[in-house]
Amino acid sequence: MSGHSKWSTIKREKGAKDAKRGAVFTKLGNQIAIAARSGADPTMNSALAMAIEKAKQANMPMTNIQRAIDRVSDKNAAVLEEITYEGIGPAGVGIIIETATDNKNRTFPEVRTVLTKNGGRIADAGSVMFQFQRKGVITVPATGEEVLLGVLEAGAEDAVEEGAETVVYTDQKDLAKVRQSIVDSGLEVSGAELQYVPTMPVVVDDAEQANKVIRLLEALDDLDDVTNVHTNADIQEV
Repeated sequence: MSGHSKWSTIKREKGAKDAKRGAVFTKLGNQIAIAARSGADPTMNSALAMAIEKAKQANMPMTNIQRAIDRVSDKNAAVLEEITYEGIGPAGVGIIIETATDNKNRTFPEVRTVLTKNGGRIADAGSVMFQFQRKGVITVPATGEEVLLGVLEAGAEDAVEEGAETVVYTDQKDLAKVRQSIVDSGLEVSGAELQYVPTMPVVVDDAEQANKVIRLLEALDDLDDVTNVHTNADIQEV
C-alpha cells in the first residue's frame, strides 16, 4: 500500500512553511477542539494527545493549545462541525476535503469556488470516497530493514520507504496503539494521523495537468476551514 506521492511531500513542506508564519494555528486549534469533545485529558484521549503533539511540532504556543481544549466547555464558543466534501480535479483525480467549520454556509461555497476556479468540481457524496480507505498513517524519519521490521512488529499493517522516511499504515482503530508501540521500541515518530488512503491511484504524468492538480490542492489546503486534503493523484516528478 502506498498512498503517498508528490502531493504528500508538497503538503508536508507547505505545512512547515505555514507553521513558521503561524498560518496553520487556526487549523490545528480546530482539530484539537474537535478531538477534545471525547475528553479534555490527553492521557485518556489518544486522539487529543496526537492533535496536541501535532500542534507542538508546529510550535503552537501552549496557551493556544489550552484555549482550543477549553473551547469545548465554553458555552459561548461557536460549535464546530466536521464536514467532508468530495471533488473531482484535473485529469479526473479524486479529492477528499476534510473541514472543521462553525458555518457550513460559508465553507461549502469556498470549497466549491476553489474547485471550479482550478479546473475541478464538487462531486456527489460517495462518488469519490469509494476509491479510498480510512487508515492510520505514521511517519518515521528513518529507513532500513531494522526500521521496517520494527514497525511491523509494533502492529503495522504495512510500511513503505518514501525517501528518507518510512510511512507506516495501520487499521484506523489501531493508530494510537501502534504509534505508542513504535515510540516504545525506540524509534522516532514525526507524524501520526488518520488519512484517506487511495486504493485506486490515478497517474498524472503530464506536466501541465500535474501542475494544475498541485495548484488546486494547494488552494484547497489554504482555506482556513480545511483541515486536510487527500487525493488519489499519483503525481509523477514533472
